[in-house]
Amino acid sequence: MHKIQIISATNDKNLDLANSIQSTLTGVAKDVDKTTASIDCPDIISLESLQLPLFSFGVKANEEVLNGLVSSILEAKSFIFCAPEYNGGVPPVLSNALTWISVQTKDWREAFNNKIALVATHSGGDGFRFLTAFRIQLEYLGVTVYSRSITVSNSKPYDEDKVKKILANYLELIK
Repeated sequence: MHKIQIISATNDKNLDLANSIQSTLTGVAKDVDKTTASIDCPDIISLESLQLPLFSFGVKANEEVLNGLVSSILEAKSFIFCAPEYNGGVPPVLSNALTWISVQTKDWREAFNNKIALVATHSGGDGFRFLTAFRIQLEYLGVTVYSRSITVSNSKPYDEDKVKKILANYLELIK
């Protein structure tokens, strides 16, 4: 079974986006594979809800929360990240979580290396700077980032037909 972990950086519009993508993904997976047995899409992780402290050596996080996050990331074969553009870049809650994950494994790339990610954003604008910066960060961690992204804003609503096409192609890639 192929586990796709959906991660939302925030609890607002990007969590709504993550839920919409998960719902669409369930239908697309049935169409692509004619069965849902080969795709596992567990609960969405909302990083904001985890309340991880700002990473610094010597600072301790809630071990149960951190171990659960790390286990979910290690078990995943691929990811869908949903996050807004903050100040022209990656939201701190997302970079912070990646840092916590990378220091919890033997090799700092272990949780991410050779996995595939799709990046989505609900931002005030087009989210281009976030998409670019986060792509670079994920690739540095060893993730292959799918070339298409899902972009939503107040002036560009969720386009289910477009998202279905993106997800169908993404599923073909990760099979």
